[in-house]
Amino acid sequence: MMWQSYIKGFKAFLQLERSLSHNSVEAYIRDIEKLTQYFEIQGIQTNPEEIKLKQLQDFLKWVNELGMSARTQARVISGIKAFYKYLLLENIIKENPTELLESPKLGRKLPDTLNIEEIDHIISAIDRSKPEGERNKAMLETLYSSGLRVSELVNLKISNLFFKEGFIKIIGKGDKERIVPIGSIAMKHINIYLDNVRVHVPVKKSAEDILFLNRRGNKLTRNMVFLIIKGLAEKAGIHKKISPHTFRHSFATHLIEGGADLRAVQEMLGHESITTTEIYLHLNREYLRDTIMKYHPRA
Repeated sequence: MMWQSYIKGFKAFLQLERSLSHNSVEAYIRDIEKLTQYFEIQGIQTNPEEIKLKQLQDFLKWVNELGMSARTQARVISGIKAFYKYLLLENIIKENPTELLESPKLGRKLPDTLNIEEIDHIISAIDRSKPEGERNKAMLETLYSSGLRVSELVNLKISNLFFKEGFIKIIGKGDKERIVPIGSIAMKHINIYLDNVRVHVPVKKSAEDILFLNRRGNKLTRNMVFLIIKGLAEKAGIHKKISPHTFRHSFATHLIEGGADLRAVQEMLGHESITTTEIYLHLNREYLRDTIMKYHPRA
C-alpha cells in the first residue's frame, strides 16, 4: 500500500510549505496513522486514493464507540481533511472524499469525559479516614487505571489479581475473559485496602473471592458504585453528568489523546463491537503493559 509514502510526503509538505511546528506536524501524522490502524484492524487493504466517504464515516463511528472525545474526533477529522487536501493539491486524487465528512450522528450520546485534574479532584474528595474510603480510593483508581466496566469492577476477584506481572484478569460481557494491565498506583491502593480494611470485614460465603465488598461482607452493587462516584463528583464541585462509565471513557480518551495505538486500547477495553473473530488482533501482554506505562497519565 502507498500509505507510508503519501504520509511521508504529507509530513514534508506540513514542514516545508506550511512551516508548522514539530508538535503540530506530529499531531497531524498521528491522526492519519489512526486511520491506517483502523483499516489494518478491519482487514481492509486499500490505498488512500481508493477511500470512499462511507469508509471514513465508519472509521469515525468506530472511534466514537472506542471512547474518543468529541474534541479529539474533531481534531482527527481536521487532520484527515488536511491530508486529502494535500493529495488533491499533488494531483494524487481527483475527488476529495472528506468534503462531506463530519462527526457521526449517533443515537446515544457518550458520557462526559473527565480530564486528569477532574479525576484527581474526585479521588481527592474521598474521606480516607473511614474504612470505606480506602475501598473507594482503590475502586476508583482501578476503574481509571484499567478502563473497566462497572459490572467488571464489582465482580473483580482476588484470585484474578496478578500484581507481580502487572495484570488483572477480567470477565467481561458474555463471560469473555481478557487480561488488562493495571497501574502501580491502583495496585498500591488495592493492597492497602486488602491489608488494612477488607481483612476486618465479615465476608459472606458467596463473596469470599470478591475484591470490593460492602460493610456487610457482600459484593457491591453497580448502583452503589454509581452513587459513590456521583456523591464524590458533587463534593469535588464537578458539574458534569458523571457515572462509572465516565472513568472508562476517560481511560480510553487519555490513552488515545496521548498517542497510544488504537489496537492496544480496543483490546484493553474488550469492546464487543471491535473484537469479533474477523477483526480481532491479538497483542502480547508486554505490548499492552508498555502502552499503559507510556501513555496513561497515572502510570
